[in-house]
Amino acid sequence: MGTENQAMRYNGLAYPALVGILGGGQLARMTAEAASQLGIEVSILEHEAGSPAGRIAAREVVGGWLDYDRLAEFAQGTQVVTLENEFVEVEALEWLANNGFTVYPTARTLAQTQDKLAQKRNMQAAGIPVPRYAEISTPEDMARAAQEWGWPLVLKARRNSYDGYGNATLRGPDDVAPAFERLGWPERALYAEAWVPFTRELAVMVTRGRDGACVVYPVVETIQRNHICHVVRAPAEIAPALADRATEIARRAVEEIDGVGVFGVELFETPGDADEGGILYNEIAPRPHNSGHYTIEGCVTSQFENHLRAVLGLPLGSAELVAPAAVMVNILGTRSGPAIAKGLAEALAVPGAHVHIYGKLATRVGRKLGHVTALGASVAQAEAIARAAADAIRL
Repeated sequence: MGTENQAMRYNGLAYPALVGILGGGQLARMTAEAASQLGIEVSILEHEAGSPAGRIAAREVVGGWLDYDRLAEFAQGTQVVTLENEFVEVEALEWLANNGFTVYPTARTLAQTQDKLAQKRNMQAAGIPVPRYAEISTPEDMARAAQEWGWPLVLKARRNSYDGYGNATLRGPDDVAPAFERLGWPERALYAEAWVPFTRELAVMVTRGRDGACVVYPVVETIQRNHICHVVRAPAEIAPALADRATEIARRAVEEIDGVGVFGVELFETPGDADEGGILYNEIAPRPHNSGHYTIEGCVTSQFENHLRAVLGLPLGSAELVAPAAVMVNILGTRSGPAIAKGLAEALAVPGAHVHIYGKLATRVGRKLGHVTALGASVAQAEAIARAAADAIRL
């Protein structure tokens, strides 16, 4: 086997293997946790020290995405570089690829998803059903959209929007000016979408390998409040034909952008059956996704492990549920200040509850600080367990 420090090799993967993750939040942390099970170490690049993932990583580099010295330090020795958020500049991925580093998802894939207006145009051109949308450059454009579509409608930032930070529901003309101001116009580019009278909000996690092989997780229902996900129910209690339609659209969306890795595809269930449409595409995230956290305990292979398998070129794992139902409840901040966990003992005393705390040092209203997953014979049973534990925790 050679000397002790000589890297072992298995199917071309060197050990100790190193995966670079751009971003150090909870998604990177849970990816790092999955990596450790496979004997893989991670390198993190984040703007500030002490990120949730950085504190458990083999290497934490502090710097901006376009600080090329730090980028090179972060990527040195990696088998692959991936990302935990879509806010990374495309130029950073291009620089890495041009300097000999393997990067998935690619800069081209990120470019097709980062601008949400361009994303909608790409998907519509591919024949994927999307809500009505329009580029918004001035408040007058908003007035024209409202005249055509009626109220309410949704105003969105084209880039860097998540968890309600970049979305605004407008219910009448008086909401226009405050929404433009809150979303940062004119410095921030905006677009609008017609309001979708949906029956449910759905999501599908899709993992696609380097060879094009796909593994699709069950269609789930997501419960959103103020554009923030509160609950994920797996599987969604929808007609099989609609579930098949949602799965097909999610897979096509990932294939359309030549995605490699795991992707969260958000969808709307609309009135009508699958033959009449029934499913509208909302948006795609080129990374692990909040709606897939239930897979850690709920599926044979978690979204995080499958993401690593995909970007490293390893065989993909099964996405089947290990129980009839799984439910995830997010733990959200209710104030601003230091993050101090209270009620953890009470939560851990709930039989069947799986508690995840992300290790964020500060809290703010609506910030995702952790989640609880529970399995059950039914969605209702699993949700009761998860809610009991989540309600006990105060951060």
